[in-house]
Amino acid sequence: MSAEVLALPRQLDDIGRRARPLALLGGVLWAVGALMNLEQGMRSYLFAFLFWIGVAIGCQSILMIHHLSGGRWGLGIRRLLEAGSRTLRYAWIGFLPLALGVTKIFPWTHPDANDLLLQKKLLFLNVPFFLLRAAFYFASWALLAHLLSKWSLERDRSPDPSYSDKLQGLSGGGLVLMGLTITFASVDWAMSLDPHWFSTIYGILFMVGQALSALSFMILLVALVGHEKPLDAVISKESVHDLGKLLFAFVMLWAYISLSQFLIVWSANLPEEIPWYIRRLSGGWQFVALLLVFLHFVLPFVLLLSRGLKRNAQLLARVALGVFVIRLVDLFWLIAPDLQAHGHGEAAHAGLKAHPLDLVAPLFLGGVWLLMFTNELRTRPLLTPGDPELQEILAGEHA
Repeated sequence: MSAEVLALPRQLDDIGRRARPLALLGGVLWAVGALMNLEQGMRSYLFAFLFWIGVAIGCQSILMIHHLSGGRWGLGIRRLLEAGSRTLRYAWIGFLPLALGVTKIFPWTHPDANDLLLQKKLLFLNVPFFLLRAAFYFASWALLAHLLSKWSLERDRSPDPSYSDKLQGLSGGGLVLMGLTITFASVDWAMSLDPHWFSTIYGILFMVGQALSALSFMILLVALVGHEKPLDAVISKESVHDLGKLLFAFVMLWAYISLSQFLIVWSANLPEEIPWYIRRLSGGWQFVALLLVFLHFVLPFVLLLSRGLKRNAQLLARVALGVFVIRLVDLFWLIAPDLQAHGHGEAAHAGLKAHPLDLVAPLFLGGVWLLMFTNELRTRPLLTPGDPELQEILAGEHA
């Protein structure tokens, strides 16, 4: 294996160097803020944790989709996706503050004896079972990440074609497991913030959002280092175009799922369901909803209709950056009204509120995640020389 393949481009090294002070400064600011207001610190931490673990989960999901579907679009980003998925091995450490502060975040941890509906849900919504389920999620995701990276690396060292079959078989069953665990995790960590409300589409909304976040991040990296060796051997205008089409598809899927949930809840008009949307469509939150409609769907939809834009890595990266940022806004809109309601009672329904820690916490965990991501990148070559598709491409170029 050549030194050229193993080299890490300077731009990726720069990400790691910049992430370290960001994590340190963000961590100090979050710790100071949490000491001053522990409940707000925990609420902001949950928001940040959900976003960044979503990026890692999205990387793992897209990686398995590529193992199943094949195609040149994923060859250049496969090792980037593997590095992102391997950060899931440390996700349980990031969850520890939430496990310790669970009673500061979730209202079902101290139920009202007169709340009959919540009393019936306590068989599922109780702290020991909540933590046990979280342990299962982390173990499942870490095991999948380990096997995907292990067999990918072993395929590079051995010409045995069975490794490709193993990766494809694991990805088929793994996506089913990912779908189930993401659904239950979204119920546990987000939907249970309002334990009286429920939606059968909620888990799918999180799955699509996580894939969008990860795909946007990958496109940003492609624009940053796709022209550098060794990635320039496989990242072409056609592969960038494919990534753009995939981003376009997930933007439309997000809009479809979001609209479906809204129409189902609104048309049913049930008293236990409709307040969830009323809180998010009044008191200033309605402007956030409109922002999501235009910046999370309409604008990227219109821009991504352009074939030329989808074939230009730099222009596509600008759209991807916008989608990545608006994903934070979408997650905040999904969970913040319930977090604030639990923290401040009915006064939280009076209008849109945000706290400086809601910005500090994502910067803190984002710095930590990017640092882990770049560290993981250094443990593998940026290309997978054992991949049959990559070998065909490289052989064609040398012919």
